Amino acid sequence: MSSQPNLRPLSPHLQVYKPQITSVLSITHRVTGIGLSLGIFFFLYWLGAIAMGADSFAEAIIFFKSWFGQLVLGLCLLGFYYHFANGIRHLAWDLGYGFSLRAVHVTGWTVVIAAVLLTLLTWMSIK
Repeated sequence: MSSQPNLRPLSPHLQVYKPQITSVLSITHRVTGIGLSLGIFFFLYWLGAIAMGADSFAEAIIFFKSWFGQLVLGLCLLGFYYHFANGIRHLAWDLGYGFSLRAVHVTGWTVVIAAVLLTLLTWMSIK
């Protein structure tokens, strides 16, 4: 046995491989899941404000109309649509469809485009 330390990575790592659409979408799916979990607190704040009465609800509306509130709502909306569309993609995989390299790329970009378009359509409809 050699006394020299092994400096190679123990497993594939982000520093070893260049980003590919599959890895970026996988990481984004996890990030949006965490983001949506955190977004629940804003939803609970809104529900709590409704339950507390008109004054509390008015304060919540002021918050959600602020630049930060708009940012939170926009990111939650984008995260929701991305996570939803990518979840449908994963269901197709669970059924055994879409494993070719071409299908992975097409469905990956479809998820991204669908998330952005659905977010914009929803945002425009509520403004």
